[in-house]
Amino acid sequence: MKHFIIASAAALFAIPASATFMQAPAQADPGIIVPDSTGFKFTDIKMVKTTPVKDQNKSGTCWSFSGIGLLEDEILRKGGKETDLSEMFVVRNCYIDKAKRLIRMYGDSNFAQGGQIYDVLYALEKYGAMPEEAYAGLNYGDKKHSHYEMAEAMDGYLKGVLANAKKKGNHLTDAWLPGFIGIVDAYLGKVPEEFTYQGKKYTPQTYAASLGLNPSDYIGITSFTHHPFYEEFAVEIPDNWLQAKSMNVPMEEMQQIVDNAIENGYAVGWAADVSEGGFKWREGYAIIPEELDQTNMTDSEVSKWVQLDDKSRDAKRFEKKGPQKEVKVTQEMRQKHFDNWETTDDHGMVIEGIATDQEGNRYYKVKNSWDTNQLYGGYFYVSMPYFLDKTISVTLHKDAVPKEIAKKFKK
Repeated sequence: MKHFIIASAAALFAIPASATFMQAPAQADPGIIVPDSTGFKFTDIKMVKTTPVKDQNKSGTCWSFSGIGLLEDEILRKGGKETDLSEMFVVRNCYIDKAKRLIRMYGDSNFAQGGQIYDVLYALEKYGAMPEEAYAGLNYGDKKHSHYEMAEAMDGYLKGVLANAKKKGNHLTDAWLPGFIGIVDAYLGKVPEEFTYQGKKYTPQTYAASLGLNPSDYIGITSFTHHPFYEEFAVEIPDNWLQAKSMNVPMEEMQQIVDNAIENGYAVGWAADVSEGGFKWREGYAIIPEELDQTNMTDSEVSKWVQLDDKSRDAKRFEKKGPQKEVKVTQEMRQKHFDNWETTDDHGMVIEGIATDQEGNRYYKVKNSWDTNQLYGGYFYVSMPYFLDKTISVTLHKDAVPKEIAKKFKK
């Protein structure tokens, strides 16, 4: 199958700023119960140091926001100052490299707005980094990111390059790459060879070196049975254009790794499916409730239930207020959902903490990149069943992996 796509689904990752909600602090102190109107009462029991919530707006660049968010948190963990890194510097360089790959593959490669958290580490090592104030990527006059027009321009241009090359007997002109870079730079801006930041002159490479981050210190973790455990493989998703490898572990150990990371002050990049009915962004939680049990319904309720269509039944299942009995996730279930496309690679975020609800159920507190106009100021709470079933992969510092698990890894 040919994957020549500009991700029109970017709108999924760009929630409009139209509703008004009570806003919680960007980083609640451990032990504070955050009030809400959903029936849930979450208590943050452990939080890592983190930077403020950002807004990817109308762009399919969650992978860059989550990867940059992870690196910003790592700078704080290592004792550095709060830093606002440029997501669009990474996006620009990855768009260009993805275009080169597409052309080298005769169009038989994925070109889309999407990507992986690993792409940020790749760009850090290959191109360096820039602060947001030196490269905001808003060269098109808008105050917030909106990549619809640029995406269509890139898509149309690359299709034209491929079509023209085929007409010429598979011959490319020398102008195609400068032309593509011209489109990207018109929207995001040219990258300066040098820039001044906080009174010092830098290049992207020297600025990256000043951050004290080593891309090779980070590891991807996943959990699927179609590859051996404790070996690395490239998760088979379209946006993994670099074929970055993740270490494969049983799902219980994947959770143990994340728990250990948070307990020891490490943030965790999280790639997951957010298209589920139990993912309630505005309400601030993600759960997988059990199927409704008709044996506990009254005759009147059963009569109404059987008259519902499948869509209405599914919606009813997710009309929840407060903690619910959730699905017991197994490794086999997780694998089946991935193989039959029920679990898809939708979104990148950062796990910043551990919390409990009023019944003692555990959750991960997750920072999103859909602005702060939401119940918990841009954060939401993910139940352990949701995490186990709907995680594609996590990315974190190698030192955050428990030693008893790390020693099983085969290199």
